[in-house]
Amino acid sequence: QVQLVESGGGLVQAGGSLRLSCAVSGRTFARSLMGWFRQAPGKEREFVAAITWSGTTTYYADSVKGRFAISRNNAENTAYLQMNSLKSEDTAVYYCAAALRNSLSLLPRDYTYWGQGTQVTVSS
Repeated sequence: QVQLVESGGGLVQAGGSLRLSCAVSGRTFARSLMGWFRQAPGKEREFVAAITWSGTTTYYADSVKGRFAISRNNAENTAYLQMNSLKSEDTAVYYCAAALRNSLSLLPRDYTYWGQGTQVTVSS
């Protein structure tokens, strides 16, 4: 059984920073592509960032490139999303997800396991 638990969300002013964490239980973490997605009210879930097994390859949505950074610690079964220079349009529920593959994917359907989500609200 694989479980993902996000933490670190909250309310922050525009221009501020937050660091999201995703703790993963189970033995699959080190072999999993990890991704972060977000969903704002009334909108579809969208890709934010992804990182491969080794952590050497990352990919970002254009909307967050240069502001967000994804990382992982395989020894601690944890993935992170550092979010800087936050904007009001970053307000959403953020989800981490795991896929049993190493090639990058931006598609939610390619991810097998999902966390419950953590709310990020950016006030302007």
